[in-house]
Amino acid sequence: MLWIKAFHIIFVVCWFAGLFYLPRLFVYHSMSQDQISIARFQIMERKLFWAIMTPSALATIILGAWLLAANWNYFMASRWMQLKLGFVALLLLQHLYCYWFMIKLRSNAAYKPHAFFRVFNELPVIPLVVIVILVVVKPTI
Repeated sequence: MLWIKAFHIIFVVCWFAGLFYLPRLFVYHSMSQDQISIARFQIMERKLFWAIMTPSALATIILGAWLLAANWNYFMASRWMQLKLGFVALLLLQHLYCYWFMIKLRSNAAYKPHAFFRVFNELPVIPLVVIVILVVVKPTI
C-alpha cells in the first residue's frame, strides 16, 4: 500500500502543477493580441490539459480509490476523509472549468479579462491547504 500511496501523492503533485499553471496560461492567452501568441497558447494549453493534467487527475482518483477501498470502513467513518473527498470534488470542478475556459479561449482570446484568470489561478490553493491539513492532522470533527 505504501507504493500506491507514494504514486497517489506523485500524481496529486502533477495534477496541482497543471491546476496552477493552466490558468496562468489563460492569463497570458487573454492578454495576447497577435495570432502567433494566441496559437502558441492554444497549443500549450491543450498539451498541458490532455498530456499532464487529465492523466494525473485520473491516476490520482484511481489510486485514491484503491487506497480508500483498502480500508473503506475506517475512512468512510472519518469525518476528515469525508471533507477531504468534498474538496477533491471541488478540484474536479476546477479541472472541468479549466477545460471549459480552454475551449472558450480557443474561439475568443478575449473571452474573460486577464484579471478574472488571475483570481481563478489562485482558487486551488484553498483545497490544497485544507486537504493537506485534513490528511496530516486528521482532526476529530
